[in-house]
Amino acid sequence: MNTYTLPLGPVHVALEEPVYFNLTVEGETVRNVNLTSGHVHRGMEAMAAQRNFVQNATLTERVCSLCSNSHSFTYCMAVENVTGLTIPRRAIFLRTMAEEIKRIASHLFNTAIQAHIIGFKSLFMHTMEVREMVQDLKETVYGNRMNLAQNCIGGVKCDLTPEKFTYILGVLEKVEPAVDELREIFATNSMVIGRTKGLGLLPKADALRLGVVGPVARGSGVAIDVRKNSPYAAFPELKFNMITHDDCCIYSRTRVRLDEIFESIGLVRQCCRMTPEGPTTKHLQRVPVDEACARSEAPRGEVFYFIRTYGTDVPQRLKWRVPSYMNWEALGVMMKDCKVADVALITNSIDPCVSCTER
Repeated sequence: MNTYTLPLGPVHVALEEPVYFNLTVEGETVRNVNLTSGHVHRGMEAMAAQRNFVQNATLTERVCSLCSNSHSFTYCMAVENVTGLTIPRRAIFLRTMAEEIKRIASHLFNTAIQAHIIGFKSLFMHTMEVREMVQDLKETVYGNRMNLAQNCIGGVKCDLTPEKFTYILGVLEKVEPAVDELREIFATNSMVIGRTKGLGLLPKADALRLGVVGPVARGSGVAIDVRKNSPYAAFPELKFNMITHDDCCIYSRTRVRLDEIFESIGLVRQCCRMTPEGPTTKHLQRVPVDEACARSEAPRGEVFYFIRTYGTDVPQRLKWRVPSYMNWEALGVMMKDCKVADVALITNSIDPCVSCTER
């Protein structure tokens, strides 16, 4: 059978963001995949070198929508590391809480889109309905549904009253059984299993070779999570499990995300219980000539920030590496010998973000 080239993208109904796939196809089977990116380049690292530290906290939160809080979180830690600023303990727990609330919403969104691509419309709407409870929580507590604007250099902007803690715990009591129901559907429904189990295989050896991170790595049995491997913020004081599954397919990556939601719920509950009294911010006193880095576990995987300063309130260099940058390369392995109809579904399984990869 002859092979032919099938272009997919950069604008396609099955793709959330613009990326161009050049597929070598034999019949309905994909034999080779070439990716071409660069359609949404925004020059954000160059912009960061023209703004002061405070302005860049706002800029970095707009690198990505679903991981927005992780970017401002990691950026603020990088600035605090380079300046030697130690933030108050209350701020540490409030930052961690916001991060885990954001993780819950992000994982629910990815699983909802998976149901949408499969064609399971009622499951898509059901999952988005559960996510809407978390979105309402974010809007009520932080005033925003996507960019929480919670992190600032030296602490957090939004302190929480005892009533807010009670409200958060009340919402989680409703979210937890709803997610448990979703997990049961994704794990047992024949339509979902038929389109996910054994599809988009990424063997553990390839996951290690390619350096993938986040749920993509943990779905291939690779135990890597910055919260455990290099604890930061309040994570050294909190109890949670690192979720891994060994099926190495879309089904496995979905299980990782849904299981992690329960760990995040547990982390938020611990933060509500353990957050100490005290101030929520500490002022920056000096900016040395130095460089530093910081890393965190975003919903998609490790986010890494590097900063170099030269004694002013404007960084000489600010660079970041996002998880989708590593995970993109794995699609070449995942799509090998798959069907054309499965390309969008496999792509969604790595929870890609084009805007933060190209920035």
